[in-house]
Amino acid sequence: MKNTNESALKVAEFLLEIKAIKLETANPFTWASGWKSPIYCDNRKTLSYPNIRNYIRDQFVKLIKEELGIPDVIAGVATGGVPQGALVAQELNLPFVYIRSSEKTHGLGNVIEGVIHPGQSVVVIEDLISTGSSSLKAVEALRAAGCKIQGMAAIFTYCFKKADDSFAAADCPLVTISDYNYLIEQAVKSGYVKESDLESLKKWREAPENWGK
Repeated sequence: MKNTNESALKVAEFLLEIKAIKLETANPFTWASGWKSPIYCDNRKTLSYPNIRNYIRDQFVKLIKEELGIPDVIAGVATGGVPQGALVAQELNLPFVYIRSSEKTHGLGNVIEGVIHPGQSVVVIEDLISTGSSSLKAVEALRAAGCKIQGMAAIFTYCFKKADDSFAAADCPLVTISDYNYLIEQAVKSGYVKESDLESLKKWREAPENWGK
């Protein structure tokens, strides 16, 4: 599920404007996975712009109310989903927790930080969805703690089939404010990329593991 065209394009415009997303078809980036990519996304930059930060927060709240339903708790996925989740929880006046990528190696060894109880319903907040694997680890941790997952909300998704299949298999609804398709539409509209680059961008999205080889 996605937000409305207007808000999705607006967020894509913001991300391009502040260079939170960079598109380089001629000089691709290399991800940690080793994949070559014409796109690099750093949604943490949105936090430095109050008007953009607040707009994204409001769109998160709208998505949750309309698509997932108000939960008992908001959870953020470390690290990018933590500040976004805290903003959403504050706006909804709900408890907030966050999920580490792995157990602490000292102290209590927590994966979930904050107070949460078995049986509580949770909406998970992420900043970015690529393959979905790290995001769904957070869902697994919450379910292991006895929580009911109402769904995950994210700022942006690359729309990889692998991610769609993973969320479906995990029975976790995913809603996003914007996505790769809206980004490319806005990038062409604003002259950020050329029409001639579209075929290459399409091929990358369809088979990112092979692109650029």
